[in-house]
Amino acid sequence: MAVLVGTSGWQYRHWRDTFYAGGLPQGRWLEFYAERFATVESNAAFYRLPERATFEAWARRTPADFVWAVKVSRYLTHVKRLADPAEPVERFVDRARGLGAKLSVALLQLPPQLRRNDERLAATLAEFPPELRVAVEFRHASWWHDDVRRILERHGAALCWADRCGPIAPLWVTADWGYLRFHAGRAHPPGCYGRAALRAWAERLAGHYAASHEVFVYFNNDGFACALRDARVFARACERLGRPVTRTAPARGVRVGLG
Repeated sequence: MAVLVGTSGWQYRHWRDTFYAGGLPQGRWLEFYAERFATVESNAAFYRLPERATFEAWARRTPADFVWAVKVSRYLTHVKRLADPAEPVERFVDRARGLGAKLSVALLQLPPQLRRNDERLAATLAEFPPELRVAVEFRHASWWHDDVRRILERHGAALCWADRCGPIAPLWVTADWGYLRFHAGRAHPPGCYGRAALRAWAERLAGHYAASHEVFVYFNNDGFACALRDARVFARACERLGRPVTRTAPARGVRVGLG
């Protein structure tokens, strides 16, 4: 299992004094981040889908081994609610392909009020090109059904495992790769994760995925820059289990607790 560890975004103002110290210009933040992590989950496209040129610029600014997960526009997930997916998916893929080979995963995060609709889910997944991996984060309990699991398996899509003060999704393995998002832990400062919780998640991954499987892991913005530290702690927990992990920022270069 190759574990790719990063954070959900890199452009947070409160990281200026906790990560991007020394007066580093914001225009160099991506390069600084990419030297310390090998992957990032970009949420920018969820709010406003950038032009293809923006994705191309991101690709040029990051190392050859750097990969991206990109959250699909909320126009498809929250406005259209997966109805008539052909045009929104085509537009998203056309622009995100500006990342070239660095585009690894498209993340579909569904709204918490959206109930199960097998037909819309299957139709949406069918619109993505087969070479692009898709992860789906459900946030309504009605989706926890064997038929939904089979749809994901049929399309090679990964169920996004999610944590918010503990697991909030079943631990289905629906593809030969995985995706895990950390939203909020129970430790201090609020929203941050403790070592025991991170160690438990490392053990879950090792117990469900083979050594040959890639698992993408992202720590969401928590308000205190804990995502940066927690990514490092989680990576070390995976390494102690004998799992290879991509680079993470050295702990000595990360300060937390500043909101």
